[in-house]
Amino acid sequence: MTLAQRLQQPKALLAPGIYDALTALVAEQAGFEALYLSGASIAYTRLGRSDVGLTTATEVADSLARITERVSLPVIVDADTGFGNALNTQRTVRAFERAGAAMIQLEDQTFPKRCGHLDGKGVVPVAEMCGKLRAALDARHSKDTLILARTDAVAVEGFDAAMERAEQYLACGVDALFIEAVRSPEQMKAACGRFAARIPMLANMVEGGKTPVHSAAALGELGYRIVIFPGGTARAVSHLLRRYYASLHQHQTTAPFKDEMLDFDQLNALIGTPELLELGKRYEG
Repeated sequence: MTLAQRLQQPKALLAPGIYDALTALVAEQAGFEALYLSGASIAYTRLGRSDVGLTTATEVADSLARITERVSLPVIVDADTGFGNALNTQRTVRAFERAGAAMIQLEDQTFPKRCGHLDGKGVVPVAEMCGKLRAALDARHSKDTLILARTDAVAVEGFDAAMERAEQYLACGVDALFIEAVRSPEQMKAACGRFAARIPMLANMVEGGKTPVHSAAALGELGYRIVIFPGGTARAVSHLLRRYYASLHQHQTTAPFKDEMLDFDQLNALIGTPELLELGKRYEG
């Protein structure tokens, strides 16, 4: 089943945030149907930096290729602003499609962009964003590679302006819409009331962010077809690592933390080491 076919089903698609092949593998084993490669989480984990436009298209494409080589689930990938103008956007789309993207998200922020739930964002003119979206649609080799248009205008121009931007992005022929950082359940209902019957809508759940956090089921009832928790994985891992390193520093051993860790054999079972070694035996001389 393609991602487009899955989005025709009434149940909202819950795509957890990932940032590398290991997080993708664990999410796949947990039973999810799709994954969301978060640009913010790549910045957090590869750079140890904030989501303020520091990552490059090459770094994201490299992360994506490693993930799609390891798991079979469709991956929605954050392409930020396309990493430049319309021509840069085309190059980004082609690179991400080659790396295995099922859906590519493009936003209308100015460069350098920043996390959608940080203050101080800017947005490009509507005509410029529409040019990027048309360029992205022209660049893809397969229509199974979906293009998701995101607007960050709620924080910059207000909710009504964001809705008008989304209307124009829809007219460009994109496959899904993402109105970022809506402030209330009323705004979420209004957005879905206007667009959900015409195109799949994405809801972004950020713990401590601007948008009220709801379950995928509740968001599906509002009309959203895709629900992402993009940074939750990095936040959960960071929380655990702080406790792990504090314990190791204090006790000088991992013994007190043993019950919250996988041991050597358990980790190898998770990543498929026995199966990999068995596969290798086929090619022994």
